[in-house]
Amino acid sequence: MGGEGLQHQDGASHVIAATVPNCRAYDPAFAFELAVILDHGMRRMLEGGADEFYYITVMNENYAQPSLSVDAAAGIVKGLYRLTAPASSRASLRLLGSGAILREVMAACELLWRDWQISAEAWSATSFSELAREARKTQRWNRLHPQEPARRSYVAECLGGDTPIIAATDYVCAYPQSIAPYLDARFVALGTDGFGRSDTRAGLRRFFEVDRHHITVAALQALSQNGDAPPVIAAAAIERYGIDTAACAPWLKSMPVRQR
Repeated sequence: MGGEGLQHQDGASHVIAATVPNCRAYDPAFAFELAVILDHGMRRMLEGGADEFYYITVMNENYAQPSLSVDAAAGIVKGLYRLTAPASSRASLRLLGSGAILREVMAACELLWRDWQISAEAWSATSFSELAREARKTQRWNRLHPQEPARRSYVAECLGGDTPIIAATDYVCAYPQSIAPYLDARFVALGTDGFGRSDTRAGLRRFFEVDRHHITVAALQALSQNGDAPPVIAAAAIERYGIDTAACAPWLKSMPVRQR
């Protein structure tokens, strides 16, 4: 079946790509993100002669493609930009997504506001590996220049403060977790750890617990752990969305299942 992520047993390629020093890896969700990355990469390699290559994962799912906003291009190349503003004046949560799961993150923001009156903002993380590399570079500079004013990484500038962060992707949790050490806020990573499977997109995303309902529950639980919401709200969301709390964790399933 055509699919994405662990539908074709690729949950780790972005983690592997991050180990290659001159590989710049991206997981765009929208056509305008892909266009910006391709333009940037070709100019870097063909015009600038940069000794690097690009690994870009795309999907074959059909959905509406928004237009490029005027201030998004730089963030797309750096690896992160804010896609939607919070429903109220201040976000209680920050939801990050990339590639195939970004639209589930956007839907979770809508669920949080519609069902629980909690405001969240959605961020498109086009490259967690680029974010982690820049943050590591900043950390190294600060370490080697102890008498200079400390620099701040791009990801810390975007996601500073203690607002809880939920990051969901179609890859293993280690991929989004690569930026967690550089942030102060509570950080929850959701990914597709486990065996590859062949099923509907909705079924797979629910199985791997990266669909809009699981993202919403993870967000409410993070708020509860932060002391900003009572635990009963997360429990109510689990019941409302029909989540099976007795189900085995997807990465503990020993045998991949192929449906006909």
